[in-house]
Amino acid sequence: MGRIQYFWRHPLAEQVREEGREEGRQEGREEGRIEVSRRMVLRLLEWRRIPVPDATRARIETCTDPDRLETWAERAVHATDAHEVFGEE
Repeated sequence: MGRIQYFWRHPLAEQVREEGREEGRQEGREEGRIEVSRRMVLRLLEWRRIPVPDATRARIETCTDPDRLETWAERAVHATDAHEVFGEE
């Protein structure tokens, strides 16, 4: 039992834990960025009084690609219809 307790206090174990924490923080930041981008696309359409069908809303809310969401937000600024956000996709 002493050996197991020693491992958890070992500098290598501490380094592995810290790397895991940093990876978790990075994933959290990325998820936050994606969520903000999703909301921005939907808010732009809402502000412009463009109706958003359920299928369109679902597509935006399930997108996990931050670059695609940014493109959709740019398109939402000029769109006259919610489907225009997706372009030729």
